[in-house]
Amino acid sequence: MSNSESIGAIIENGPEDWQIIQQNNGSAELDLSGRYVNAMEGEVEVRLVSQDTGVPVARELDWHSATTNQDNTWKAALNIPSGGLYRLETRYNPTENKTEEWSARGDMRHFVGVGDLWVIAGQSNSAGFGRGPYNDPPELGVHLFRSNEEWALAAHPINDSTNAKHPSARESFNPYHSPYLHFGRILKQSLGYPIGLVPTAVAASPLKLWNPTESDEAILAENMIHCIKQVSGRVRGILWYQGESDCRDEEETETYFERFRDALAAWREAIGDPELPIITGQLNRVYDPMPNETEERWSKVREAQRRAARELSNIAIVPSFDSPLCDRIHNSPDGNIRIGERMARAALGMVYGKPVDYLPPDVVEATSERDGKEVHLQFAPVRSRFESTDLSAVPFKVLDEEGEVQIERVAYLQGGRAALILERQLKGAARVHGAFGTDPAPVPMDFERLMPMLGFYGVEVEED
Repeated sequence: MSNSESIGAIIENGPEDWQIIQQNNGSAELDLSGRYVNAMEGEVEVRLVSQDTGVPVARELDWHSATTNQDNTWKAALNIPSGGLYRLETRYNPTENKTEEWSARGDMRHFVGVGDLWVIAGQSNSAGFGRGPYNDPPELGVHLFRSNEEWALAAHPINDSTNAKHPSARESFNPYHSPYLHFGRILKQSLGYPIGLVPTAVAASPLKLWNPTESDEAILAENMIHCIKQVSGRVRGILWYQGESDCRDEEETETYFERFRDALAAWREAIGDPELPIITGQLNRVYDPMPNETEERWSKVREAQRRAARELSNIAIVPSFDSPLCDRIHNSPDGNIRIGERMARAALGMVYGKPVDYLPPDVVEATSERDGKEVHLQFAPVRSRFESTDLSAVPFKVLDEEGEVQIERVAYLQGGRAALILERQLKGAARVHGAFGTDPAPVPMDFERLMPMLGFYGVEVEED
């Protein structure tokens, strides 16, 4: 029987199966409407029950009358508390011989939740190309708005483009594993309500395709805003991992910070949330042989990402240097799990105000010591032993007026300090880079938290 031939109450506007509705201060307003088919005079009724037990969520959400019109249309409004999963039920109850048990059937919606929506944006490491086995199963309460514009239980590959309705966001290759199912699972378990994921990332996409202020053809920004509008127009934040493509061009590298700042402002304006949170991932290493200028560009983009988290509002950044790759450039499933957990902890700390120690060690000061024979770097926050797994590794680069200054060795001191022992004395103004290039040497980390430092570029060395 087609829907047009159904009897009873029919939902024409309302949630879909598996949909996660963005909450607002612990609840969501849900408007429903449709039509009814029944020869007997009566009214449409609606209720909300637990999907697991069939018990009404609250007394006021048990069966109650919808506005039932003579033209065979109806409408209702529900205030739904955060949580779920819920089942939305409707029925048609005749005025005469009204019965609770044998009222006429109505449409239902299953596995509906009220929680937070997070948008996934960026390029391939955000779309998810991690190949290999993983233990990252689906979980009820972490759902996905697929590219076919239908809600489903979230499962890998998140960026599956089967029956995609967004040609601009359709992948040319099959994606695999990404960080975000694990991200959603941690948030759901920590917050106690469902999480919805809205994927919009596309492999190899440069920033200009995401930045409406840079190009009239920012098709991926347009698609992202379109998807947000499809899921009600409000989301809790954006998960962003991008920048590899902008390391290919000198101008795009040099202007990455300004262009990302402008893109972020445009997204926030389009969504109507001037403080929309953004959780970003700093670029990992890449094993492809690169020309010397690309080595420097990779570091400059990392610095722009670091700078964005320091200078712009409501942005957190997570490091990825210790995340293994599955090929020459893509994070493996093991790496994605690590990045997803760090992003979740950053969200819990920055967005939800939980007592989570999520900030990575970052250089806060560089000073010339011992008459310019050493450069000391101060990192914060550091909670425990701060050093590299390879004490012979030199992941830093020092330059002064005469060029590069060779580093004899790195000594890790107490209190989150690293001493760069130089082969010659500094001459004039100097600066230091951390985790320089596409494939830097092993970087130091805060061992208790297993949190590597952020990469940085061009930090000025102050005279002692």
